[in-house]
Amino acid sequence: MPTMCVDKVTRRSLLLGAAASAAVVAAPAMPAQAAPHRHGLQDLTHVVSPSFPAFEPGEEPSSRVATSIPDDGYYMREWTILEHFGTHVDAPAHFTAGGRTSEELTLAELITPAVVIDIARRAAHEPDTTVSVADLVAYERRYDRIPRDASVLMFSGWAAKAGDVAAYRGTDSAGGLHFPGFSADACEWLLTKRRIRALGVDTLSIDPGVSEDFATHLALTGADRYGVENLAHLDRMPRHGATLTVGLIPYRDGSGGQARVFSSW
Repeated sequence: MPTMCVDKVTRRSLLLGAAASAAVVAAPAMPAQAAPHRHGLQDLTHVVSPSFPAFEPGEEPSSRVATSIPDDGYYMREWTILEHFGTHVDAPAHFTAGGRTSEELTLAELITPAVVIDIARRAAHEPDTTVSVADLVAYERRYDRIPRDASVLMFSGWAAKAGDVAAYRGTDSAGGLHFPGFSADACEWLLTKRRIRALGVDTLSIDPGVSEDFATHLALTGADRYGVENLAHLDRMPRHGATLTVGLIPYRDGSGGQARVFSSW
């Protein structure tokens, strides 16, 4: 009897082993695109510092030591700063009378799908260039349709100039500004055709530096959408498929404000 029991177990084990081997052989190989997706997290924020370029000379913040550990037992600084300095948000109220203010933007609006439109090669030779409708169409042909409620970010390579105020502002001999932005036509196309949530740029303004009428600001905020300016490291995030998180300070009645901005994927 013991011998028969051992024989049965042995046969059953052999049958199970054979079935498992057959399943392994029959299973199709995992396609290359099914490999584990790489995840990432990228800070897109410039450090707030009086040395960072301001849109206009004289708009730089100031900072002083308010308390110190030797004198007061704790360390604290006092800042005097405009809402539109450094990496910051333009709320709808910034250019549109009666528009929503900083504290009225919701978390759902500040956490969005993100796409990156790369115009860096062109911007290196044409500082007054803008993101055009043709750029958006070309992007969708190469990557995918721009999602509804997305933040559309312009990568021009301008963040690399942030250590040089004159270069970042693109100042000419007459004091005029030269840096890339979004064309008003591209903004309107994104608002009407793709129902986007926000525009973002790695320059001082979502309008190009040469703009005198701020048409892109007016179109965007007039549609109750917001902008993010002075972004960093856009070259380090995917062109499609990332999520943007905008940690806007909710200033009461604010026209915008500083934000810690990052992307994840």
